Amino acid sequence: MMRNLLFFAVISLSLLSCKKESSESFGKIEKQAETQDPVTLGTEIFEGKGACITCHKANEKQVGPSVYEIAKIYKDKNGDMISFLKGEAEPLVDPSQYDVMKVNLQLTKTFSYEELKALEAYFYTTLK
Repeated sequence: MMRNLLFFAVISLSLLSCKKESSESFGKIEKQAETQDPVTLGTEIFEGKGACITCHKANEKQVGPSVYEIAKIYKDKNGDMISFLKGEAEPLVDPSQYDVMKVNLQLTKTFSYEELKALEAYFYTTLK
């Protein structure tokens, strides 16, 4: 009898322990990583997958206009940088360079809205 009671107790504890572990994660959606700061994300995109840094520098004209010049013109003209990066708006800055930029627009058109907003946020930090 004592043996049966001990066996029952061990089995019960094992089952309760397993049940607790499995029920904690079953059906729960894990929290996603906290949203990254838009400027940090924009900087990463500018220097990384966006390949923007190839033609644009912060404060000097390279192949394309400087980031500062782009941000200033878009701000002054109340332009929609995101629409431009999606290929839905005409260029406001140095339209003569638009053919060069068209190649990269094929890439920026694939970015999410969050990524485009982050890129825009990064550009506007140069005005401070």
